[in-house]
Amino acid sequence: MDNNNNNQIQNANQNQNENEMKNLEKKVTKNLIEDYSNLLNGNSFKDFSIFVENELNPFEIKVHKSILSLRSPFFNKFLRGKNDIDKIFLNQFNKKEMESILSYIYYGNISFENKENLIQLLEISIYFKLNLLKEIIQKKISNSINYSNFFQFLFQNRNLNSNEIEIKCFELINQNFSQIQNNENLFNLTKEEIIKFIQFKQEKKEIFQFDFFQFLNDWIQKRVKSLKLRKYKNKMNAKTRLFHSFFSLFDKDSISKQDFDKLKQFDFFPKSFLMNLQQPLLDIKEEENFKLKKENKKKDEKIKSKRKEISNLKSQNLKKNKEIEKLKGENEKKDKILKQKDEEIQNIKLSFEKEMKEEKDKIKDKEKHQKDMKSKFELIKKNFPQFSETKIIQDIEYIKKLKEWINDNDFFSKMKKGFSAKKDGFDCEKWHKAVDNKGKTLVIIKTKDNFIFGGFTQVGFTNDKSKWREEDRKNDCGYIKDENAFIFSLRNDKGDRKPEKFPIKKEREDNAIFYNFEDYGPDFGFPDLALEEDLQSGESNFGHTYNLPNGIKWDTDESKSYLAGSFNKWIVDELETYFI
Repeated sequence: MDNNNNNQIQNANQNQNENEMKNLEKKVTKNLIEDYSNLLNGNSFKDFSIFVENELNPFEIKVHKSILSLRSPFFNKFLRGKNDIDKIFLNQFNKKEMESILSYIYYGNISFENKENLIQLLEISIYFKLNLLKEIIQKKISNSINYSNFFQFLFQNRNLNSNEIEIKCFELINQNFSQIQNNENLFNLTKEEIIKFIQFKQEKKEIFQFDFFQFLNDWIQKRVKSLKLRKYKNKMNAKTRLFHSFFSLFDKDSISKQDFDKLKQFDFFPKSFLMNLQQPLLDIKEEENFKLKKENKKKDEKIKSKRKEISNLKSQNLKKNKEIEKLKGENEKKDKILKQKDEEIQNIKLSFEKEMKEEKDKIKDKEKHQKDMKSKFELIKKNFPQFSETKIIQDIEYIKKLKEWINDNDFFSKMKKGFSAKKDGFDCEKWHKAVDNKGKTLVIIKTKDNFIFGGFTQVGFTNDKSKWREEDRKNDCGYIKDENAFIFSLRNDKGDRKPEKFPIKKEREDNAIFYNFEDYGPDFGFPDLALEEDLQSGESNFGHTYNLPNGIKWDTDESKSYLAGSFNKWIVDELETYFI
């Protein structure tokens, strides 16, 4: 009992000591703030002047070089090694804003009573490189943004490019779009801001309703009208170009399905747009339903046939039973025959039940396979949305290998599919128009024999002859140097070859890729891998420009058939090209 009392007394004393220490620490901090406040507001030891408002009628503020240099990276850089400088003119700021910033620099205090100058204070904090203050003001602005002022903050932010302010404004626009869709401020959004807003909704996986497309149509009409184009054709071309800059951003899941038919009323609307968004899913669904109906029909017919057989067997059995009743008095031989017949009937029943079970197991296996494929697709869509529409790669491990080989997170996260042969056509000219001059480019090919391979180039396919080999620049086609280019193999016909990357040979870097607009699509090396004009036939002289796997020699049947199964007798099933 005494020990418990002693422990309680010790704990109480310890808590009292800790509280006294905290109070002393608060007092020290308070005294320090008061000292720096007096230093700023007094006249002692001041050796530097800041002039604000304007040069004709400036207002002078006396300060201390040492404190400015210590607290502001801007002044630290400006004053370093310049002992003879004793003033600076900052005409872009006014007295009140400058005094607020100086109070923060000296003793960490700043007033936010006037919310109208928050943007100006943010601009000053960025100018003086006061990063912590910048974060504080951004949070303050974000908390101050509401329905009545978000347009004002969004437009003021154009010179500052604060992502946090922009996102908060976009959230309010998104929440109140139906109420503000006729607001004139909404039509003052720039093309770049509308694009960012679309991307903002896409990232949130939100559906675009018809009222947004109505606004987009009205915005385009006003923008085209401001161009003062006289001819109807010129106006339509301008509308189409503007809309094309937007509609390419939408994915197939971002538009309300009940709005598809409504969107056709816009005269500049591309006819292929809805088809591109909706048709692939409809085709796949229709094809799956057709196959399922066909399989079910066959199964129903088989079950019907088996039931008929059973019914016939039952009839036979009844007939036999009647015969048994009549022939009870006959000899054992006839009894034995009857028993054998019964066993035959039983075997037929067991055989039928076995077949039925096998059919059910097949159906379950098929359903499981479809579920696994859907799960893989969802996994790819979730972790690598840039491959969510691929018709070639169904294995997430292949995507992980491509990411590892390219080793460029910025490219890999921002890239998009710019060309699909099945969608855009097996046409060399179309491929070049989509791919040329895009820079970093990833090409993936799948053959009819189920080989998957391709190549990557950081320089890209370009008609800029300054990037060609010097000796090719007078021609219409030529080689392009790329020391980081490589080709790769993901899958062979048997599926037993591991994915592998093949870097370019150091002595062949000038021959990395070949540009030929008329006769060839993607062309790597001499050619180690090339698709001809129809994009469906190709050739592979693998090993001339790019490194072969260990143990394989160049110019052999093994090297020529490594990527696609043969030198030139392979047919392309799909070609996909990705770039930023």
